[in-house]
Amino acid sequence: MADHSPRHLILTLFGLYARGEPHGLSVRSLIALMEELEVDQAGYALSPTALAVLREGDARIWSRPRASVEDGWLVVVFSVPEAERGKRHELRSQLTRLGFGTAAPGVWVAPGTAYDETLGALERQGLASYTELFRGDYLGSGPAAARVGEWWDLHSIASLYEQFLAEHRGLTRLRDPDPARAFAAYVPMLTAWRRLPYLDPGIPVELLPDAWPGEKAGDLFATLDGRLRAPAAMHARGRIG
Repeated sequence: MADHSPRHLILTLFGLYARGEPHGLSVRSLIALMEELEVDQAGYALSPTALAVLREGDARIWSRPRASVEDGWLVVVFSVPEAERGKRHELRSQLTRLGFGTAAPGVWVAPGTAYDETLGALERQGLASYTELFRGDYLGSGPAAARVGEWWDLHSIASLYEQFLAEHRGLTRLRDPDPARAFAAYVPMLTAWRRLPYLDPGIPVELLPDAWPGEKAGDLFATLDGRLRAPAAMHARGRIG
C-alpha cells in the first residue's frame, strides 16, 4: 500500500499550497484540508531548510529528469573521524534519500546529473567536508547495465512503479472533477508518487530492464497532475483563505 501517513500528507500539502502564503498554513486551514483527506491533524509551518528541500524536490517530482549514458556517473566517498562516527549514519541516510546506489562498501554512485543537488544537500546538512565527489565514465570489465542492477534494487523499484500504476490509473476516469473531489484524489496521488523519483534517481533508460514501468508510471503521473492540480489548488486556496 502507498504511504499516506499524516506526516507524508502534510509535507505534500505544504509543498503544494504553503509556499505562496506569507504566513504559511493556519492550523484551521490545515485541519480542514486534512479532515477532507480523512485524517485528524494540527498545523505546522515550514522552516527555511524545509523550503530548500521542497525546491530541490520540485525538479525531480515534476520534471522527471532522466540522465543519459553520456552524462557519466557521480561517485561519492566519505571519511569520518571515529570521534564523529554519528556523521556516518547521517551521510548514508542523506545519500540514500538522494537515490544513490552502492557500487562497493563506502562507494556511492548516482547519475552524473545529480551533482548540483547532491552538493547542495550535503552542504546544507554540514556534511560536505567529509566527502569527496568524482564524476566520470564507467570503465569496468562488465556491462554497465549489469552493474546498475547490482548498485540499485531495481526489482523493488519496479514493483513500486507497478503499485503506483495499479492504485492510481483508475483516476483517469475523473474528467473535469469538482475541486473538492480533485483535491481528495490529487494529494494522496502526489504523496504516493513523491518518493519514486528519489528511489530511481534518473538512471539512464538504456541501462534499465526492458519494459521498465517507470516510464508508464511517469506518464500516468503527468496526466493526473495536469488534470487534477489546478482544481485541487482552487479547493485548497478556498479553505486556506
